[in-house]
Amino acid sequence: MSKFNIEEKIEAVIRYQQGTEGVKSIAKSIGVHHTVLLNWIKQYEHHGENAFNQPYTSYTTQFKLDVLNYIKETGTSIREAAAIFNIATHSTVQKWQKSFELHGIDALKPTKKGRPPMKKETNKSQPVKGTEEALRAEIERLRMENAYLKKLRALIQEKEKLQNKTKRK
Repeated sequence: MSKFNIEEKIEAVIRYQQGTEGVKSIAKSIGVHHTVLLNWIKQYEHHGENAFNQPYTSYTTQFKLDVLNYIKETGTSIREAAAIFNIATHSTVQKWQKSFELHGIDALKPTKKGRPPMKKETNKSQPVKGTEEALRAEIERLRMENAYLKKLRALIQEKEKLQNKTKRK
């Protein structure tokens, strides 16, 4: 689905308001589902041309509660409430409603998105040189280094063996 700029959305709504074309024919001609066009029409009716001037928005917990309370008190549909409160899509309100029903008010609180930041390495206290602990750490490091070098030597010898076998044939 392609994104539409503000002018294209307003033009589609005006085409509908003129009454010469139906919602489905306009939606088909511009390549959107008719429910998307209906959403644009409702938003335009409630907020005019400003309905489409919305950058990404982060909604507060109180705003989400206000929307859900409005739906409950007035009995309006989720689509209508989304249009009234100028929320881009009704599915956002549906998610809020479902989360609120399942998990309560805590589910409406904004959460951090994306990957968590990398944790900085905590500097382990280095043992003091000459102590038994420092000597044990050095021995362990040297053992690991020795094992690594032995493994590397074995791999190199294995590779040379394979090369010698292929040269003989």
